[in-house]
Amino acid sequence: MSNFQLNLNPLKEPLGFIKVLEWVASIFAFATCGGFKGKTEILVNCPPKVPENKTITATFGYPFRLNEASFQAPPGNVCDVGWNKFVLVGDYASSAQFYVTFAVFVFLYCIAALLLYVGYTNLYRDSRKLPMIDFIVTLVVTFLWLVSTSAWAKALTDIKIATGHRGKELAPCHSEGLMCHFGSVTGMGSLNVSMIFGFLNMILWGGNAWFVYKETNLHSPSNTSASHTQGGIPPPTGI
Repeated sequence: MSNFQLNLNPLKEPLGFIKVLEWVASIFAFATCGGFKGKTEILVNCPPKVPENKTITATFGYPFRLNEASFQAPPGNVCDVGWNKFVLVGDYASSAQFYVTFAVFVFLYCIAALLLYVGYTNLYRDSRKLPMIDFIVTLVVTFLWLVSTSAWAKALTDIKIATGHRGKELAPCHSEGLMCHFGSVTGMGSLNVSMIFGFLNMILWGGNAWFVYKETNLHSPSNTSASHTQGGIPPPTGI
């Protein structure tokens, strides 16, 4: 830590500038998903006991264990049914938590990488191991963004189905004389944004792989050999 010297020049280069974009994009990825809360409503009536529609509501949110989101009825007995015994269908916690946790780890890695770029610039560029480790991590993160975002996109599609019109398929709704209609569900625009930022992160990390690769010794030998060709070896003398 004693060798720390602040140097903002790397932020003006693609290596540092893209890392800042990755840092910001990771924040949007986990914030738009992890902070979501919503509810779905079903309208119920059973004439002549309940001639008008009554609203029963199931509240859900991250990490989207829908099978724990029970329905709540308004005060009073609605059609002689204990609605709190019934829940939404599906458990999507594994996909949602994998996506959010991974995005948080990427956020922390970006902070560490930026600290290395701007505080230990010479150490990073004079070392053979640090750029290579950075390059390998970049490739792994790119792949994991693809995996985690794809899994989250599939889970999000299923969540929309389970909290939408399919929510009215509760067992009591098939009883004679009881009618259920889908009411409404909280808009999931922020969840769509989280999915978009997942794929955007994948593109950013994939594009940045080239600039990280240029810092490794896998790319440097070509420059070294070129310099020897230009002036390092004297031309042969004539006969």
